[in-house]
Amino acid sequence: MQGFIVRRLASMIPTLIGASLLVFLIMRVVPGDIVYALLGDEEGGSGADPATIAKMRKELGTDRPLPVQYLTWIAGVPRGDLGDSLWNRLPVSDEVATRFPITGQLGLMAAFFGFLFGLPLGIVSALKRGTWIDMMARVTSVFFLAAPTFWLGLMIIMFLQRAFNWMPPLGYNLLWVHPGTNLAQLIFPALVIASHLMAIVARMTRSTMLEVLREDYVRTARAKGLAETTVIIRHVMKNSMIPVITIVALSVGSLLAGAVVMERVFTIPGMGLYLLESITVRDYTAVQALVLVFALIFVVINFLTDLTYGWLDPRISRN
Repeated sequence: MQGFIVRRLASMIPTLIGASLLVFLIMRVVPGDIVYALLGDEEGGSGADPATIAKMRKELGTDRPLPVQYLTWIAGVPRGDLGDSLWNRLPVSDEVATRFPITGQLGLMAAFFGFLFGLPLGIVSALKRGTWIDMMARVTSVFFLAAPTFWLGLMIIMFLQRAFNWMPPLGYNLLWVHPGTNLAQLIFPALVIASHLMAIVARMTRSTMLEVLREDYVRTARAKGLAETTVIIRHVMKNSMIPVITIVALSVGSLLAGAVVMERVFTIPGMGLYLLESITVRDYTAVQALVLVFALIFVVINFLTDLTYGWLDPRISRN
């Protein structure tokens, strides 16, 4: 097991380097230039003095060869130095430290709501297969899978405004300072993000439970006279969770994407909003750092998922 953990941790390094290198190259080839944006001439017209442009490029370091720029930036990452923002010259690490708890709280709330509603929906759908309850659960799952998160967010805002003449407070307040306002600000975007995860969890739970319910050991447990609740919880649900956890781990990317969109819709100053703002002004350093942090979150969650497999199924741990 220790060897497996070491190998997985080592495999994270090339993954993170590859993600950072890819976004570094993409940001250099897309249209736009941070220098022109800083000078108020984002279209790259002739309004700016060439000498001023050259001086600013030298100050920002964008005049150096691309390999030098990348290696200089990546060398500071192990020390926690994500570089300075090209837009305001402030350390990106400080911005990430400020905004990460906001996005983290939003993501945890979304994951909690996704499981809170998705698991019961999938379980009931499997146990009531072929009934109107199953049909309604499946229709609900398909709807939330198909509905874009930004559309759901806008519809919630419009509904609350029209029906109750009230809107969720925009921005962000610290949970331990203004807990009521904090929850009012985050609960609706968290529910919107969770809707997609809920649909995935419900559909996968239903599918895997239907397979497990047909297994011989489930029929044997029932033949022994075990209570139906015991059969479902001890034998069916535990053996159904590995595929569910797998699909949830693969959905981390959509959770992060949903957080980016919802932070923009509800004006939440998290890492997602910071990423969109940085892309708009071509702040290369900030974009690279944020994508690296998102990639780190993704690989860490997948690593924890692999460890969870061993807990759910000891055979995997032994292998």
